[in-house]
Amino acid sequence: MNSLLKPLLTVCAFFILCASAFAQPVKYINGNNSWNADSLGNHRAVVNVVAPGAVSKVLIDWRRHDDPANKAVIVVDAKSNKRILNVKIDNISRESGTVYFEPTSGLGKYYIYYMPYKVTARSNYPKAIYSTIQNTASADWLSKTIKANKATLLYLESVNAMNSFYPMEVIATGKEVQTLTGSNPGKDYLVFTEDREHPTKMQHYLPQRWIQKGATLKFTGDALKGENYSYQLALYPVTKDIHNIKLLFSDLKDAAGRNIPASVMSCLNTDGTQYDGSVLSNTVNVSKGNVQALWCLVNIPVQTAAGIYNGTVTVKADDEAATVVKVSLTVKNQTAVNGGVNEPQKQTRLTWLNSTLAQKNDVIKPYTPLLVNDKTISLLGRRVILANSGFPDKIQTFFNQEMTGLNDTAKNILGENIHFHIVNSATHKDIAMKSAGVTFTQKAPGTVKWQATNTSDLLKMDVSGSIEFDGYMNYVVKLTALEDVNLDDTKFHIPFDKASSKYLMGLGQKGGLRPDTVKWKWDVATKNQDGAWIGEVNAGLQYSLRDENYVRPLNTNFYLQKPLVLPTSWGNGGKGGMIVTVKGRTMLSETYTGPRSMKKGDVLYYNFTLLITPFHTINTDFQWATRFYHKYNNLDTIKATGATVVNIHHATPINPYINYPFIAHDAMKSYIDSAHRLGLKVKIYNTVRELSNSAYETFPMRSLGHEIYSAGKGGGYSWLQEHLSDDYIAAWYVPEIKDAAIVNSGMSRWHNYYVEGMNWLTQNVGIDGIYLDDVAFDRITMKRVKRVLTQNGQPGIIDLHSANQYNKSDGFNNSANLYMEHFPYLNRLWFGEYFDYEKNGPDFFLTEVSGIPFGLMGEMLQDGGNAWRGMVYGMTNRMPWSDNADPRPIWKAWDNFGMQGSKMIGYWVDANPVKTNNDKVLATVYKKDGKAMIAIASWATGDVNIKLNIDWKALGIDQTKATITAPEIKNYQPAKTFTVTDEIPVTKGKGWLLIIN
Repeated sequence: MNSLLKPLLTVCAFFILCASAFAQPVKYINGNNSWNADSLGNHRAVVNVVAPGAVSKVLIDWRRHDDPANKAVIVVDAKSNKRILNVKIDNISRESGTVYFEPTSGLGKYYIYYMPYKVTARSNYPKAIYSTIQNTASADWLSKTIKANKATLLYLESVNAMNSFYPMEVIATGKEVQTLTGSNPGKDYLVFTEDREHPTKMQHYLPQRWIQKGATLKFTGDALKGENYSYQLALYPVTKDIHNIKLLFSDLKDAAGRNIPASVMSCLNTDGTQYDGSVLSNTVNVSKGNVQALWCLVNIPVQTAAGIYNGTVTVKADDEAATVVKVSLTVKNQTAVNGGVNEPQKQTRLTWLNSTLAQKNDVIKPYTPLLVNDKTISLLGRRVILANSGFPDKIQTFFNQEMTGLNDTAKNILGENIHFHIVNSATHKDIAMKSAGVTFTQKAPGTVKWQATNTSDLLKMDVSGSIEFDGYMNYVVKLTALEDVNLDDTKFHIPFDKASSKYLMGLGQKGGLRPDTVKWKWDVATKNQDGAWIGEVNAGLQYSLRDENYVRPLNTNFYLQKPLVLPTSWGNGGKGGMIVTVKGRTMLSETYTGPRSMKKGDVLYYNFTLLITPFHTINTDFQWATRFYHKYNNLDTIKATGATVVNIHHATPINPYINYPFIAHDAMKSYIDSAHRLGLKVKIYNTVRELSNSAYETFPMRSLGHEIYSAGKGGGYSWLQEHLSDDYIAAWYVPEIKDAAIVNSGMSRWHNYYVEGMNWLTQNVGIDGIYLDDVAFDRITMKRVKRVLTQNGQPGIIDLHSANQYNKSDGFNNSANLYMEHFPYLNRLWFGEYFDYEKNGPDFFLTEVSGIPFGLMGEMLQDGGNAWRGMVYGMTNRMPWSDNADPRPIWKAWDNFGMQGSKMIGYWVDANPVKTNNDKVLATVYKKDGKAMIAIASWATGDVNIKLNIDWKALGIDQTKATITAPEIKNYQPAKTFTVTDEIPVTKGKGWLLIIN
């Protein structure tokens, strides 16, 4: 239960119903979880039988906004706590219902549960199915209902405050609405004012609260100096739909002429700032009979003098007379701390939705500023040389094969320049274009931008390119027809150097060795695929194909509900596709679009993005020293394991609500402070994908349509059905605390809030980083998050966990491909659930799991991983995940050897000084002066015996004095000694960790 919501109903909430059937007020009460909601429902009427008899009758004026037509009613005897079967319901409507029941214990209390349900399906993705009306009464008893005695309704009760409908979901009756609209003749719409502590919740009904208040066109409120204040105007169209609603704010002035300027006021629903810093202007329309809340934000200046400030808000809409609302704010002689954001229940954080915090594209460590020399752009470990066309002529990397340092010699990713072939149907030949050359439009440390124009008599291609300090490139390619033209094809060529195209991931292929030929077609309805990564360990390129209408799809089980939009240019109505194959001296990725016609003036956008990999060298010392403990636990217990970082999941006492870590922040801070005193760091689970229904801003954000919450079929747990009604996607649910999440829509202003929230948690709670469990935001938000997490010398550790996305629900995408844009800012990967460490080969491990080709290192999860195979990539599992996932014996072996300062030389390195005589048994070397640790892992189909082929000089050890020992490691290997000529037995799927010195 959200502790800050409890005051809503901790004491009876009273209001007087207009229905003439009641002589006394009706109470709304918090049941304090006194019954099992998952069998009886969240709501009941408590009635009192005051007259003896076989049948009691009560009229319940429940004022519901659900459809009660066929929902069951359960009557329970309060004394015996037994269900009463002789029950009859009559005249059921949203406004009221009559219930007849047998008072089995005579006079006294009886409970009438009027929205009972049963939970079906998986516990974390439940479905609440509402019970339907069933006749359980005997015919004899039913015959007596004509002589029923009236019972008294004592109060309506919700199982807890979180589930209460009072007051904003208690509907007005039809007669009340008719009376109200009748008293406002000639108005196409009504405007209601409401304070910030009563968010508008219903979209299709007026709350009775507004009937009592009336459409007064005046708002009065109290605020503090410097407070992020908010209030609501709610529009209710009476006679017709209302279009293009806008609010015009005046200055608020006091008696002395001092003012709160209109410039600090805005309407959250109509105007704001997008997640990428661009201006947002929404068109708000409201259908007849619906309710639209308009949240008004007033960021009161700190220097405002105390006093009463008056002004107006003018509501404007197309073809409608303006409505003027008077606003009076009393500013108290107190100053809000940090805008009042420490009291989010007052909606003080709504202003975060328009934040531009950390938006400036400053260089983030370890990256270095971009350098431009003529058409050559240099960045950390990489270089891009532009052709006159504006496309890359060369892309080069300088990382060594070990991925631990840089070389002086460049490695080419491309075999020749990236280019288009546009084939004229009239000649069946390429349309030759002339380029005017490259013009740079921005040269900043974080971003370089350029333009180029390529023309012919028939077509013009405008190229706008950019590169950022981490190796991300973005191209907007605008193709304009200068004359009518028919095209055989438009082909886009990325010719890879054969030496830099050993591996492929994407286009329906799992990560691993590149096949000789890959043929691929667009299938956005079922496949989350729009490109691939092709490369080597120390040189690669990811490319994604988009147009001007690209929208980031949903992921992690929800892709099919909001898939990719087929690019008009690349997809060409399903004609487009891609072939990846060896052609001449290159490995060519050819994207084709098929035939099409363009009329003079037609425009197509052939946009694409590139990511140049690796992003940086791997940080092996960080890998050996940073040891995660993935569970909320006693800190002394965690410290004793040797772990150094605690990951706090959601659904824990200090982080109970998914992706909303603000409610138990005091307990979180206390825990983190204690951890820091023990030398431990603490990271928390917090991502964007779904959001807890306990978020204070749930209903203000629902008022934004589908900007923040995705459209969907509804359903899921009972709270969602009863309070959101429809048009949402139900997400993760935690039964123990009844935390029901809602799926985010994708890119939205919620990301601004997310960045601000991370900043607040870093500054006020002391988090050392975040644990991401999949993400639904792009690289812009990730950069902003990294900046706020690492400010003022904070560690800002980010690790990403992903379940394997290569399945039907996720659109058969590769997790590493999906999240590669985030890799430049991660410290560790954790891939993850549903990754098979037994049946997949080493090339899958290398490309999809290890992170090494991108400058990262990782850990294993599913079934504890494979400890032997993991070690050739420097990976262990993470404790305490499962019984066989205990990395402590390996940590101890690392410490005994002295892994800090060792040089990792992977099996993929040509000059690796230790190899085996079996290509299915691989060896990675961890080299120090005078000694080395050798990790051996087998992918052979059975048990084998192997011999080590050692380049003793390269290893730096005297062969004549060398010893080879296997230290005892619990659940890994027994102690054993080998000679340099011995055959070493290797069990299927296992290996050894050997020390040579």
